Amino acid sequence: MATGIFCTVAEVERKAGDNCSTTAVAEAYVDDYTTQVESLINVIVRYNFSDNYATLNVDVKNILKEAASDLAAIYVLNYKPSGQDGNLSRIEYEDRVNVLRDAALRGLSVLRDKKVETFINGA
Repeated sequence: MATGIFCTVAEVERKAGDNCSTTAVAEAYVDDYTTQVESLINVIVRYNFSDNYATLNVDVKNILKEAASDLAAIYVLNYKPSGQDGNLSRIEYEDRVNVLRDAALRGLSVLRDKKVETFINGA
């Protein structure tokens, strides 16, 4: 199985919050989520950041990390919306997803700008 490049399991788990499914934050699951998300980001921005991620300046990598971990954390929450112990309320679940979605959409919006792509590659 492929391993995610843009973010780590710990970063995704922190964004999903407490009481998320322990199965969904297992490394194999998060790696699957992050590889899907990274592909989505690359396609949306029409540039493959995965191929040259290691050469990017650390300061500009974080926007990729943010967008990827936000989207992957949504997948973690969707795995078991009621939480690990079954006590995550629907309202709290929806609030978490909404906050993550809004942050992800902001990041994707910024990344779609070709001037940003040029800046990231030249930083």
